Amino acid sequence: MSYDFTANEIFETAIRIEEGGANFYRRAAELQTDEQNRDFLQKLAAMEDAHKTAFIEIQKGVTEAEKSTTVFDPNDESSMYLAAMADSHGGEGSPSAANALTGQETMEEILTIAIGLEKESILFYLGLRDLVPPKFGQMKVDTIIKEERKHVIQLDTLLRKKKSS
Repeated sequence: MSYDFTANEIFETAIRIEEGGANFYRRAAELQTDEQNRDFLQKLAAMEDAHKTAFIEIQKGVTEAEKSTTVFDPNDESSMYLAAMADSHGGEGSPSAANALTGQETMEEILTIAIGLEKESILFYLGLRDLVPPKFGQMKVDTIIKEERKHVIQLDTLLRKKKSS
């Protein structure tokens, strides 16, 4: 038996991942001794907070059909499963990514790590997309994937600027 997820469940996961992404940058900022680098990383954390807010706003447009559960789940195990997947998928928002920071990373290394995390998240969402039938909001999951692609472009642009300065 397969289990179908809804767009609403995926947005809950995306919001959790964005929170973790902001925590990654805040942790990186805490470890920096250079004030300019700390400020830069705090701005990246704020960018993740803005992405979270954007996902919350998009989630408000999820229809009742896209919120309805697809199976009997009295213990909310599907949400717990998605939360565990979000924390362990190895991409953006993964607590292990923030915990792995040592404070010895250069800004270029932090941005390179962040780009890799974003790419992993895109793959994660592409896999989840296939588990959301069209009637449960599959197209809305595409919105998350497009936003994550924009994150990669933004970070890559910042990385290029850092490398050229």
